[in-house]
Formats: sequence, structure tokens, C-alpha cells
Amino acid sequence: MTTAPDPAPRTSPADPASGPAPVGPAPGTTSPDPASGTTPPDPASGTAAPIRVLLADDQRLVRSAFAMLVSSARDMNVVGQAGTGREAVELARTARADLVVMDIRMPDLDGIEATRRIAADEDLAGVRVLVLTTYDTDEHIVEALRAGASGFLVKDTRPAELLDAIRTVAAGESLLSPGPTARLIARVLRLPDAPPPGAPAPAALAALSERERQVLALVARGLNNAEAAQTLGLSPLTTKTHVSRIMGKLGARDRAQLVIAAYESGLVTPSRS
Repeated sequence: MTTAPDPAPRTSPADPASGPAPVGPAPGTTSPDPASGTTPPDPASGTAAPIRVLLADDQRLVRSAFAMLVSSARDMNVVGQAGTGREAVELARTARADLVVMDIRMPDLDGIEATRRIAADEDLAGVRVLVLTTYDTDEHIVEALRAGASGFLVKDTRPAELLDAIRTVAAGESLLSPGPTARLIARVLRLPDAPPPGAPAPAALAALSERERQVLALVARGLNNAEAAQTLGLSPLTTKTHVSRIMGKLGARDRAQLVIAAYESGLVTPSRS
């Protein structure tokens, strides 16, 4: 009589309730995906690699909390933590980050200057910056957007919203919702220096066609491509093409800088309410 071979030993998956995921590597180091305990998937396998996130905040406790949250997402990987703006710039390069979650107020080098240096470095052309602020009225947010940040978020936002914001910015979009953006720019942009309504278009806008100006105005109001297309009776693809051409003509890094250009040029005037 023959006996069946012993079954192969089973391996049990990691218990998700066994404890919090690793907080992330020390500054300047990388590690396996803290959410899964494995190395990031090979892009050749057809699975998208995790978003490589760098956290920059001068408060260690805040960094740790954000790191635990980001590490809980299977599509993200904390690749470093920085306590100053200067460390953030260095780690953006050495840790090969895709996105930096950047606090504005930090010692040594603040988040605005750190963002400016990242945006100006050709070697970091693919790195996106999501700025965190304590209040949505922070007067420095417009400066951060001018410097090259792709969006902003208040620190007391819900955890799921932070993760969604990281995905949005990492995908190349700008995190600029219509209401907060208009209110923010209305409060802190130096409107007395902007051209009055009806004034001749600045040189930058003179290069745009009438349709491109219409698209830019809608982008500045916070509409996405699909919404702008519906408003103008265009296809989303045509609208996307217009947006790309506008960015090229104005030398804008992303939609966030298009918003700033539209308001500063006087093409769009925010309400003072």
C-alpha cells in the first residue's frame, strides 16, 4: 500500500493585527515596503511600484504618525524622514523619492525654500511636493505654489484624505479644490499689484489663444479636464491638449502654477468675501 506524500508545509500570512507597520527607515536609507514587508514589485511584472514617499516635518511625533499612516497603504512606501528643509532636499535625491510631504515651517531651511530647490533641480524633475500647513489661510502657501509645490493640505485633514492626496499628486495632478483655492488666493495674493479687469493681457497671456484663455480661467477656478470640457462643449482629450499647450507656453510645472499665473495676471479675479 502506498501512502500519499506529506503535504507541503503551510505558511501563514502576516497577521495584520500583530502590531503597527514599521515607521520607516532612518533618514538617507531605504527599506522594503513597510506595508507588506516585501520589496517593491518589479515594474516589469505589470504591477505598479509603490509610491516612494518622503516625509518632512520638524516634529518627530508628527512624522512618526504620518509614517505609520502612509505605511498602512499597500501602494506607498516611506523611503525617508527629514526634520529640516535641507534634509528634505538631500533625501529627495538620495532616497529617490517620488513625492515629498512637506511642512512649511521647519528650521535650517523652511519648506518653501526646500520646495524651490527641489523644483529647480533637473535631477529631481519627477519629484512632486505636497505642502502641509496648519491652516488653509497660511500666507505662505501661495509662495509654496509659486516655488513649485503641486498642492497643499491642512494637517487636520482625515487620514484617508491624506492618502488620496498623495496618490493624486504622485499621479501628476494638482491638489487644488475650487473653494479653498479661491479663498486662499483671495486672501493672500497681492491683488493691488495685479492688472485691473479689462487691462491689456500681460505678455505671457498674449501668447495664448482665446480658447486657451478660456481653458486657463476654468483651471484657475479649480475645474478638472472633464468639467472644463463639459463647460466649453469640448472633448476631455481636446481640453487636456489645451492644458498641456498652456503649460508649455507659460512655462508652468503643473496645474498649480497655472492657477497662480491666472490670478496674478488678472485673467481671473478672486472674490474678496
